[in-house]
Amino acid sequence: MRDVSADLVVIGGGPAGIAAAARAAEAGKRVMVLDEAPHLGGQIWRHLQRATLPAKARSWLDRFDRSGAEGLTETSVVDLREGVVLGVRWNEEVRVRAPHVVIATGARELFLPFPGWTLPNVMGVGGVQALVKSGASVAGKRVALAGAGPLVLPVAAALAKAGARLIVVADRTPASRVLGFSASLARRPAELWQGVRYRASFAGTRYRWGTRVVSATGEDRVRAVTFAAGERTWTETVDLLGAAAGLVPNTELARLAGCEVKEGVVVVDAHQRTSREGVWCAGEPTGVGGVDLSLAEGEVAGLDAAGQKVPAGLLRARDAGRAYARRLDEAFHLGAVELPPPDTIVCRCEDVPCSAFDRSWTMRQAKLYTRAGMGPCQGRVCGAALHAMFGWAPDSVRSPLVPTPVASLVSTLESSDATT
Repeated sequence: MRDVSADLVVIGGGPAGIAAAARAAEAGKRVMVLDEAPHLGGQIWRHLQRATLPAKARSWLDRFDRSGAEGLTETSVVDLREGVVLGVRWNEEVRVRAPHVVIATGARELFLPFPGWTLPNVMGVGGVQALVKSGASVAGKRVALAGAGPLVLPVAAALAKAGARLIVVADRTPASRVLGFSASLARRPAELWQGVRYRASFAGTRYRWGTRVVSATGEDRVRAVTFAAGERTWTETVDLLGAAAGLVPNTELARLAGCEVKEGVVVVDAHQRTSREGVWCAGEPTGVGGVDLSLAEGEVAGLDAAGQKVPAGLLRARDAGRAYARRLDEAFHLGAVELPPPDTIVCRCEDVPCSAFDRSWTMRQAKLYTRAGMGPCQGRVCGAALHAMFGWAPDSVRSPLVPTPVASLVSTLESSDATT
């Protein structure tokens, strides 16, 4: 077992976690960051070589390195107890003892099931982006994107740069809401100009608002996708489909820790403190708002956890970011969701079709009656989909948070019980 002590443990190595760790370490605290990925940076700064990242990402990663904070990658957190974080790294158990914790676990994509969504070469919009960042070639491949929200733009731009043949880019958000949001960006010209640049990079591709995927077809992999916009439907031939309906904050760890969660986000005060003593939360678990907001929240959390005064200018920047995040949510909120055909798989881990669910149930009943949410993803995919489809509140969270080798789990928990 790797058994270490720190003043602060940060869970999540994306922008919020990096900023929190750097700020706390610069204040003289011993900081440990745990993250599942091979490199720090999160999904937004996913990379093989640091030199390929944007300047802001390189700057923060370099600052983290200089700060003296320690990063432990490829580590899955399985439990969070009073003063102890338990994890697994390969075949090694990890225990970090720290009086203070910053939760910066980011967000994941929301998948709304449709016939054919389980076919090979159908993945999330962010999944396509991760594929390209990991070095996969999409040159010459016919690619369609279908999403909801600003993530679609940079992914489409990245695909165009990588040589993909973008067939169509679709967003299920009505055009009227998008126009209203765009008008509000007059106060944030940098974001507006960035969006214009992204769109210009794939100017030859159709961009459809108020459009969703109806189905995907193929045998060995996806071959065609049918879209719907109002009463009109049409089919496109594709090699790859990226389809998701926005992002869902990862709140499982915060809920396991006993932090208050309301309307799907972790509740924090002006200094990113949660309802649980000694636990802060920063970034997308408190609400999806982009890189700049995540960085600001991470800085606030790291400084406050280190016992430092948070500059008023930083708090104002964070508050401005939160206001922007609220406008994003208003513009791109999902709204009513169409149920897929009865035989469509909803829980792909346990092969549970839509016909197996009753709208009058709760999430707990769905789990007990159908095993939905009991597979390897532990409801991270179907749980969010069922909430969107039926309005069911999430079920309770239990340790271990992720699938864990039994030997590692028993060893870790027994060792923790013996010393806490």
